[in-house]
Amino acid sequence: MIRLLVALLLLTGAAQAAELRVATWNLEWLTARRAGDPALPEDVRPKRPEDIDALRRYAQTLDADVIAFQEVDGPDMAARVFPADRYAVVITADEVVQRVGFAIRRGIPMRRNPDLAGLDVLPGAAHRLRSGADITLDLPGVRLRLLAVHLKSGCNHDRLSGAHGASLGRTCETLRRQIAPLQGWIAQRREEGVPFVLLGDFNRQMDGPDELLAALTGAAPLARATEGRASPCWGGGGFIDHILAGGAARSWMVPDSLRVMVYRETGDAAREQLSDHCPVSVRFRLPD
Repeated sequence: MIRLLVALLLLTGAAQAAELRVATWNLEWLTARRAGDPALPEDVRPKRPEDIDALRRYAQTLDADVIAFQEVDGPDMAARVFPADRYAVVITADEVVQRVGFAIRRGIPMRRNPDLAGLDVLPGAAHRLRSGADITLDLPGVRLRLLAVHLKSGCNHDRLSGAHGASLGRTCETLRRQIAPLQGWIAQRREEGVPFVLLGDFNRQMDGPDELLAALTGAAPLARATEGRASPCWGGGGFIDHILAGGAARSWMVPDSLRVMVYRETGDAAREQLSDHCPVSVRFRLPD
């Protein structure tokens, strides 16, 4: 019965193959904490209830089957954007405000895997880094493994090693150290022969000869949905939110299905009230 329901949810038409729409969305400090809370930076202004309501409406418009989200302060906050009657929420066990997780459409069977805690490469630091959220979707006739990440910010396009200023050098070195856990996760999926998707906020532009992308593709061939594209989010720029497919999932990614949902609101105030990231999605056509 459950498998039949999943098939009905995913079918785009009687004569078409089943499709899965997968998205990533950084919701930027989605928390119920008040301004001035010691867990928040001084310049963070938490969202108002009406801002969260607007995000929920955008999530309904997005209408994705699976959304990898970032910067969410717990499952209760996630449910305010992804209602429990429509989505099941999986979120990392990190003791940080900016947690990573998934919202999975109800009726799609899934299993939670252990968090990729190895992404916290500075466990003794005052500001902890974020683990990856790891799930498996048990789709009709096929499994799909997904890992949602939110990597170290501040090294958008600079070299990951070499000469930097003190602050930039530490930041890029931290991002470089996060590569090994990701490579290990990818290599395990390749060894298992399981189709997989790695997605989220990489805080890194990957066009051109990028060191981070080269390191990940060294672990297994990957197809990147954002390759060669510019984002229209808040006036445009390079993507730092990416969706990468590996194994058989590379051929499942529907060509030219990349979409960025931009906000109707404009201006700096709206950007602060909603999110500085727009939802990025792509469709996967599942095998018959």
